[in-house]
Amino acid sequence: MPPASVFKNLFPSAENPYSVAQRLKLRIHFWFITLAAMLFLGQCRAGDSPFIVDSWNTAEGLPQSSVIALTQTHDGYLWLGTLNGLVRFDGSHFTVFNVNNTPGLPGDRVVFLYEDKAGDLWAGTGASGLCRIKDGKLENFDTGGASGRVTYAWEDETGAVWFCAADGHIFCWKNGSLNLKPDISAEFWQQLFRRAYHLVVPESATSFWHVQSGRVERWSGDQLQSNMGKTPWDASDVALVFPASGKSLTIDANVTAACSDGQGGLVLGTHGNGVFWVDKTGAWHHITPDDNISQSFVLSVCFDREGNLWVGTDGGGLCRVEKNYFNTLSALPDGVAKSAAEDASGGLWVAYNAHGLAYALSNSVNIYGIGRGSNAWSVLVDGKQQVWAGTLGEGLFRFDAGSFQPVSELATAGQQVFSLFQGRDGTVWAGTENGLCRHGQDGWKIFSNSDGLPQNSISSLMDDVAGNLWIGTAGGGLYVMRDGKIASAAAPVSDISCLLIDRTDGALWVGTSEHGLARYFQGNWAQYSSTNGMDVDDIGYFTQDDKGNLWIGSYEGLMRVSLTGSAAGPPKIISSRTYLTRECSVGAQPAVLSTRAGKFWFPTTEGLVSVDPAELKSNTNPPPVVIESVLVDDVEQKSNPLSSTWPGIITLTPGNQQLQIHFSALDFSAPKHAKLAVHFRYKLEGYDKNWTDLGDAHVAYFSQLPPDNYVFHVEARNEDGFWNEAGATLAITVEPPFWRKPGFITISILIFLGALAGIIYLISTAKLKREVRALHQKELIERERARIARDLHDQLGANLTQVTLLGEMAQADKELPAEVEEHARQICETARETTHSLDEIVWAVNPANDTLEGLANYACKYAQDYFALADISYRAELPPDLPPAPILPEVRHNVFLAFKEAVNNVVKHARATEARVRLRLEAELFILSIEDNGKGLGDISAKQLRNGMKNMRKRLTEVHGEFEISPGPAGGTVVQLKVPIARPKP
Repeated sequence: MPPASVFKNLFPSAENPYSVAQRLKLRIHFWFITLAAMLFLGQCRAGDSPFIVDSWNTAEGLPQSSVIALTQTHDGYLWLGTLNGLVRFDGSHFTVFNVNNTPGLPGDRVVFLYEDKAGDLWAGTGASGLCRIKDGKLENFDTGGASGRVTYAWEDETGAVWFCAADGHIFCWKNGSLNLKPDISAEFWQQLFRRAYHLVVPESATSFWHVQSGRVERWSGDQLQSNMGKTPWDASDVALVFPASGKSLTIDANVTAACSDGQGGLVLGTHGNGVFWVDKTGAWHHITPDDNISQSFVLSVCFDREGNLWVGTDGGGLCRVEKNYFNTLSALPDGVAKSAAEDASGGLWVAYNAHGLAYALSNSVNIYGIGRGSNAWSVLVDGKQQVWAGTLGEGLFRFDAGSFQPVSELATAGQQVFSLFQGRDGTVWAGTENGLCRHGQDGWKIFSNSDGLPQNSISSLMDDVAGNLWIGTAGGGLYVMRDGKIASAAAPVSDISCLLIDRTDGALWVGTSEHGLARYFQGNWAQYSSTNGMDVDDIGYFTQDDKGNLWIGSYEGLMRVSLTGSAAGPPKIISSRTYLTRECSVGAQPAVLSTRAGKFWFPTTEGLVSVDPAELKSNTNPPPVVIESVLVDDVEQKSNPLSSTWPGIITLTPGNQQLQIHFSALDFSAPKHAKLAVHFRYKLEGYDKNWTDLGDAHVAYFSQLPPDNYVFHVEARNEDGFWNEAGATLAITVEPPFWRKPGFITISILIFLGALAGIIYLISTAKLKREVRALHQKELIERERARIARDLHDQLGANLTQVTLLGEMAQADKELPAEVEEHARQICETARETTHSLDEIVWAVNPANDTLEGLANYACKYAQDYFALADISYRAELPPDLPPAPILPEVRHNVFLAFKEAVNNVVKHARATEARVRLRLEAELFILSIEDNGKGLGDISAKQLRNGMKNMRKRLTEVHGEFEISPGPAGGTVVQLKVPIARPKP
């Protein structure tokens, strides 16, 4: 530190005789000098720093800028403890858990984090709170309230987790319970608290670091392995006293965090002095704000599984520290570097826009002006070690006698020289805004549009092994010179920025300013852009390393594109990794320089950057893939945001329309803000046949999925092309509408089959019934015919026979007039009976009479006529409205004959003077009764044997009716014929 007298002179006291103006002037000079020195030192250190540091703060999602605790859990997430919540980090996005969105969290001031071997995450808060997160479920523990905040945890070989508290207490978690007062020895207490305060830093099960008494040592068991010597900082030993436990411990108050780097080195965070990193060779590296670390006050450190160092700062957020393989020469200017070339002695020529050219050799740098404006654009060292330089506005120059001299022969070729190139045969070419220039043994020759070139400027040149010169133009397309003749190459792109011949197969690569890459091989073109694997479409320049990778500079930065060969076609892009996000220069040839030592020098808008591709190590860790959120119609389906797993199945109902699946890849090595650092693809198994490439998008959308069972599968690729093919999966079921569910379909099929069987049965039954009815009808007709034949035979036949006999008798008794008269009378009576019988037969056959009304009318008419002849008083009682009920001919005939027999019995046997016919209707039947006031039944048992009554009963039985005969209420006889109106089904 400078002596106080220096500051006393710079800041005079009030007694100092300097005037106020003089004092103000001194102060301004002081601050100006200090600021200039800081900027200079910062630039020098940043350019030579062996580390690349990226930082994240509240502007990028951190809830608070003090990261007190850090750990990486088994699922790949990086967890942070801040003063405003617990934070989960996936490499690009922060998820914050606090007391408002996470019930059960003891507090927002998370000061301690630790994951045990079972995968449970322990979190301690500033208010002595302790909780465990197991499978996404949070469980709080009562630590007694007086233990203070948890500062450290360690798990022994039995699975017991030991916790150290700020007040000196130790408590233990074992077998599912927390013991607040375990029985421990003083030696064990010392071991744990020495670890808690970074006096001892574990490296493995048997090795550890000692950081004490201002020295750093590495031990294995009781053997000293490495002595790193004195610490680069001044130790600040402080004696801590723990009244609650009655113990004390001397610590270095400057050391606030520590961890092993896993490679035989140690990282230590300090209070106000940044990070110190000692490697296995004993070399110390100091990482400070000059190296872009956001804050020199460090609270926590840890390494992830990819080897990155994470630093939690006090007020500066989160920092990631990686080894820096890219370097600059601090002595070179910081302006826009456009072109670089190497001479035979290893010297480096660099063209700077508006700053001339610089030449660096060993530790010296010389700056050369060029023309009036020093607008150097391109530089080339040819095989004869002649240095050529193109400018933007003053033509071509050649280095001669310690300065750049204009090439007057090319004054007519144009003043803007965009490209310089030396062919395989040693010919030097220059591309300008007006044409192409060639320098040979006979001097310079200019080719213009009269030679077949377009009027566009020449942006790039390249020759192949066949001696063809390929000419790229800015907007005019690609041309080729063969045997001195220039012709269009018919390329699919026109905005050409650079050209390259592939080292492996001689193919021509074409870079464009807006349309990515094109590749020409054996007469076929292939194109690569952001639509099929490229990170960018604007190509400023490119080169190829020994492994066939393309290094591309663009406005978005510097990236390496890895390709794989394909026997069926052009190579495919397998990865595209961004190394630098600073803008690369465009528009000049040559641009990138490949040195004899194997290094690449890349021109950027912030100067020249170098890298040795052989030193770069690919990230071979496939990134873990997690599904973080599922939205169904914008409704979150994950009920436990702390868990990284998805148990069970996501079920969509028929009414759901939209499905969104959000996922992430836990990649912590990709450059911050790099485009397409992580690449995703997904397939919905059962729906998609092929993978869908998402690029760096973290969400997949589905709309109106058909009912089925699906498995969503997402995979991720890291920045070096290594895929996690296991990825993450999620089972999805889309329920069908109720009419498409198996149960409903089964029931519907059964109902359909039942209905079909029923219809078939009904049709078959109806057909059978029709056949039965037809047979029955036929039988009825046959029976009716038989009855008619019988009636004709019994009545008409007998009457006609009787008439014949009476006629013969009358003829035989012709001599006896009285006998003849009697015979004639009998013949007349028989003829009348025959007429009545024939009338009855006709009535019975006529279908017009097949009604109840027809039967009633005919029966009453018969009774009226017959009773009138017998001089018997007759009365008929009928309902006023008879239903139009059909009566089968057989029924009508049998009922009438039974009725006729009953009427005849009244006339012949009852000796009645009055008779009454009555028709009554009841449900499903009618009752036809014949009543008289005659002598009554007498001995009915003997009369039942008479044929007349037997016949009546028989006739009623044949038509499913009933015959009843009983005494009348006032004497006489009552005969009832009960007949069903509707005939029962057979």
